[in-house]
Amino acid sequence: MLRTRRAYRLEKPLNQSSNSRPKRWPQPFFKPTLLGTARVMGPTLVALAFADVAHAQGTMDFSGAQTLMTTFKTFAMYAGAVICLGGLIFAGIRMMSGRFQDAIPGLFGALFGAGVLGWGAGWIGSLTGQSM
Repeated sequence: MLRTRRAYRLEKPLNQSSNSRPKRWPQPFFKPTLLGTARVMGPTLVALAFADVAHAQGTMDFSGAQTLMTTFKTFAMYAGAVICLGGLIFAGIRMMSGRFQDAIPGLFGALFGAGVLGWGAGWIGSLTGQSM
């Protein structure tokens, strides 16, 4: 009884399958026409027609980039020196207190700081053509 009420309420026959074939084949979303093509290509063609009107300057000034890279190089040198000095102080305090095992991370920190100081600043200097 519930089934017949539901079918009557939804106005569907009881034997209708849920996956029935469509009555007509699907139509494409658009029909390619000359007017549609012109509508799509028109703005591009107008922009390309006026593309030769404006010209670039021809040269670019990288003096700001040079200054920025010099700033990065200076920061790498200072940061490497601070890391190296901090690692050496940490390791020295541990060694003076007799805990040589605890001083090893400080020595690796000093080695890392030396790497930042040497290789980091050298690599940044090589990008800009500056020497240490």
